[in-house]
Amino acid sequence: MNRDRGSATVWAALVATVLGAVFGGVLLLGQAVVARHRAAAAADLAALAAAVTWTHGPQEACTAARRVARAQRATLTACTLHGEVADVTARPATGPFAPKMSARAGPPLPDTG
Repeated sequence: MNRDRGSATVWAALVATVLGAVFGGVLLLGQAVVARHRAAAAADLAALAAAVTWTHGPQEACTAARRVARAQRATLTACTLHGEVADVTARPATGPFAPKMSARAGPPLPDTG
């Protein structure tokens, strides 16, 4: 009798399992990267919205930032104004990953050169 009979089936099953695990890991990594980019984009746009409306007061500026973040399918977790400068933090509203990303927007710094 041949002792190797059926070993190809075992090896094929093992390779399929390993490839499935690697593919699943790549998909999870992709979801994490997309969540990070979504949070960063939402934070950037929300900070710009708050900085543009700072003259209406901090409450109105943060309301504008929340509205922009919601339109980007994100949640604003922090919003503060320091004069004309807006600091915001956002995270994706859905998904298995929820990275928090911060952004700051305001007028350009004066040229020192």
